[in-house]
Amino acid sequence: MTRRQTSVETISVHVPFAIRKYGGRKQVVMPADVPVSDLHPRINNTLVKALARAFRWKRLLESGEFATVKELAEYEKLGFSYLTRVLRLSLLAPDIVEAILEGRQQPEMTLAALLEPFPTEWVEQW
Repeated sequence: MTRRQTSVETISVHVPFAIRKYGGRKQVVMPADVPVSDLHPRINNTLVKALARAFRWKRLLESGEFATVKELAEYEKLGFSYLTRVLRLSLLAPDIVEAILEGRQQPEMTLAALLEPFPTEWVEQW
């Protein structure tokens, strides 16, 4: 019986990425030169939930079920300020809402960032 010599080859792969914390979750952030369309979509459940709440609250107000935002905030047992900031998400441009629902939003687009004041003109929101 003869011994066979095996050759061990080492391959090193360098993948440039960073790990960032967004909304309490850790996410892999790709370098800026990688097109977003090449990446797999990553749906941010926090953003989707906030959008769903915003549009639900808007519907409740428009239907007359609640006369004021204050009444709605008391019913939902939420702070008036928080509810109004989330409700403002219903004013986002349709293409931004679609991108969030499909997971195509930019990594820096977090709930905290969206709750900051943004322009009312859809063209300026991007």
